[in-house]
Amino acid sequence: MVPYSNWRIMKNVAKLYDLLVLIVAFVLATFVLYSSTNGMTLSEFMALRVTLGNGLRFGLLLLAWHNLFILCGLYDSKRLTPCPSEVYEVCRATLLASLFLLLSAKVLHIQMVTPIFAVSMWFICTAAMISGRLVARALLVFLRRRGRNRRYLVIVGTNERAMEFADTIRKRPELGYNIVGFIDDDWERTQRFEATGQTRCCTFSGLAEFLRHNIVDEAAIYLPLRSYYEHAAQLVSLCEQHGIVIRTDPQIFKLRTRNSIDLDIHENSQVMAVAGSIQAWPAAIKRCIDFVGSLILLTLLSPLFLVVGLLVALSSEGPILFRQTRIGLNKRHFTIYKFRTMVADAERVQNQLLLMNEMSGPVFKIKEDPRVTPLGRVLRKTSIDELPQLFNVLKGEMSLVGPRAMSLRDYQLFDKDWHRRRFSVKPGITCLWQVCGRNSIPFEKWMELDLQYIDKWSLWLDLEILARTVPAVWRGTGAA
Repeated sequence: MVPYSNWRIMKNVAKLYDLLVLIVAFVLATFVLYSSTNGMTLSEFMALRVTLGNGLRFGLLLLAWHNLFILCGLYDSKRLTPCPSEVYEVCRATLLASLFLLLSAKVLHIQMVTPIFAVSMWFICTAAMISGRLVARALLVFLRRRGRNRRYLVIVGTNERAMEFADTIRKRPELGYNIVGFIDDDWERTQRFEATGQTRCCTFSGLAEFLRHNIVDEAAIYLPLRSYYEHAAQLVSLCEQHGIVIRTDPQIFKLRTRNSIDLDIHENSQVMAVAGSIQAWPAAIKRCIDFVGSLILLTLLSPLFLVVGLLVALSSEGPILFRQTRIGLNKRHFTIYKFRTMVADAERVQNQLLLMNEMSGPVFKIKEDPRVTPLGRVLRKTSIDELPQLFNVLKGEMSLVGPRAMSLRDYQLFDKDWHRRRFSVKPGITCLWQVCGRNSIPFEKWMELDLQYIDKWSLWLDLEILARTVPAVWRGTGAA
């Protein structure tokens, strides 16, 4: 499962929008035909009954038009496609759809579909589809110029194709890409590359370490593949371990996952997503559940927040909320919120307690942690201390269900890259680890559960985990 990106949601919104446009265009073209030939008024037209047979025929036409639009590439990512090219693609697709309609009418003897009807439908459909895409582009440009919907990209290679691709990205800030840097070893044209004022962020041997400590959403591989095939395959495998989207030809490499998907096409290169994929509609529903669910829970639990906040303030010195920098989607940093359950200087004295750590791996947990306050033990046992994370979910930094958010200290102690694929999705308040025993589970098993969640993700799995969370919290299994 790779992090679903907004383009996938927008792609399916575009599909739904186009289907609605087709329906409206067909109805309006029918009204124009009937009103011009029979003088029918709008109220009379709306009173016409639609037979089951006609409804089925129209449904089949919609399905055919939908597949025709897909074949015409209307739903490929247009992040790198100029606006005139997209307008041309829409005009071509709607023209083919109109010609298909005329051909179908002739074969099926549909008398109402005349050339005038087809032209009317083509004009309405084309105008509405182009208008919708122009509005969507303007909105995306507005958001991207203000730092939203950004994608962090590394370019592997320093040849002319790589620099040309980088120039394309830089000249069009509305695309929403931040070039993190170039990766390459020294070669005969390295000085020419550096003379352009561009620098390498690391060599091939340093890429693994670079990916561990930087935000990277995509890796564009522009190596001469004949001479660098084995090396490029290793880079793809490394990106796959981190759950990073790869920009290259998906037929070149034999990837472990089989559900790679095209994102867009730029000249001769394709974008693919590896290590799994969340389908757009379930992903959009997941975000809706997160937003609505966190909003409802924050509203319903607001009296509890006030009571717990007051008790925390009265029971010990220090702030009510505990704030800490955590690692989020693709290693983005964010501030997590929890009710404070420890003494105010708990993080400062943690190093003095390392010998008491009861967890395997890089994480630090003590069942009878001396830093925890009496009230804090109750809050931890009942998981009430986790509730302020609903604000993180509302902001989009976390999800209700997902791998647990790791602290900077714990992340820096990770020693296996395959563990880092857990950061290819948003962290969550609850997860398989939470419902399977929490701190009683060894670190390696914890990581395996996180990757199992990522690879087998579905809405039903999220709902199952949410349902199992309540009895798990009630039992307090593994809580510390």
